[in-house]
Amino acid sequence: MMKRLLILLLFITISMGNVFAKNDSIAEPKKHNPKRATLYSAVLPGLGQAYNKKYWKIPIVYAGIGTIYYFADMNGDYYRTFRDAYDYQSGINTDVSDEAIEYAGKYSGNNLITLRDNYRRNMELSWIIMALWYGINIIDATVDAHFFEYDIGDDLTLKVEPTIQTNYAYLGTGFGNESGYGISLKLKF
Repeated sequence: MMKRLLILLLFITISMGNVFAKNDSIAEPKKHNPKRATLYSAVLPGLGQAYNKKYWKIPIVYAGIGTIYYFADMNGDYYRTFRDAYDYQSGINTDVSDEAIEYAGKYSGNNLITLRDNYRRNMELSWIIMALWYGINIIDATVDAHFFEYDIGDDLTLKVEPTIQTNYAYLGTGFGNESGYGISLKLKF
């Protein structure tokens, strides 16, 4: 019995030694992955910004999406109403809303066509702007992920100094001492 207890105690001690052993290798911190930020932002707008820890950008992304969707929906409703009003006035469709019947009595056929086409153009333009906003969201997440680990320290300086440079190739040729005047820019990283 004592022998089994001693073996069990020895086994536990050896196991615990492996658990508490120090790892001599240094673990590299995970790098910020721009591809992951791009994928996240493409799957769900704003998720790439969250991955980049730029949480303040998420409401801007969704405010843009909501605003553009509002205009697309509003223009789509007006487009359908004026389309139905024209169809009612021309006798193509008599099963339309009361609002469409009211517009059919108010406007001429040419005016209804103009209004219908105008609201259709605005609706389609809103959806194009929505696609551009979605693309800007993805581009923002990608660029921000590339600059995530970029260090902008205090030692980054730009020094502007006036300079006078002598061109030594002309010395001794009889052309005189050729000097150049200008500005020197020195960038320190």
